[in-house]
Amino acid sequence: MRAVKHVETGMVVGLGSGSTVVYVIQLLGDLLEKGEIYDVLGVPTSSQSVQEAVKAKIPLTTLDEHPQVDIGIDGADQIDGRLNAIKGGGGAMLREKVVAASCKEYIIVADGNKLTDVLGTGQTIPVEVHPFAVTPVTKTVEKLGSKVALRTGSGKLGPVVTDNGNYIIDADFGPVQDPWWLEQQLNAIPGVMATGMFLGYAQLAYIGTRGTVKRLKPQVP
Repeated sequence: MRAVKHVETGMVVGLGSGSTVVYVIQLLGDLLEKGEIYDVLGVPTSSQSVQEAVKAKIPLTTLDEHPQVDIGIDGADQIDGRLNAIKGGGGAMLREKVVAASCKEYIIVADGNKLTDVLGTGQTIPVEVHPFAVTPVTKTVEKLGSKVALRTGSGKLGPVVTDNGNYIIDADFGPVQDPWWLEQQLNAIPGVMATGMFLGYAQLAYIGTRGTVKRLKPQVP
């Protein structure tokens, strides 16, 4: 995977979450095992990425030890031409966003079907919410023009609980013409811990299509 080629010896790497990033972590582990790169440390963004990194024998660190991360590689549920993205299908967006904001370079890897002209087209926006605030947050988000559902788990009763002990609501706004305005409105709601909108973080994306991989830079408005 071409994104892994950006990782160099001595780097601290943000390890995203999700099915696509599993392959990134495996490839990075292979490079370390072969000695093609060394002295690489990973900053995991979820319990899943911790487990995958341990299996791949990637040494781990924290943002306390390395508050600035050299490079982050993560997936996306949806991404537009400006490399703004919606994430959080796996419920790890708060930690993913903290790591993304700490990266010198942040790269998104995604399948071609995740590319869209307008964020929110056929895609809900996950919002991580403190359990104490779920009902008032839900009502406030609905007033912004969204249909809202509390995310519940399969294989367990009740709401999905994130690694941070919070709940997730999935908000369906439809196509979002001004994601920056919406992000500001959501973040201003008491009890919202993070949204799944990742705006202005990525400098580069690799989009896999049938038989090829596209390398994308943010389009100028």
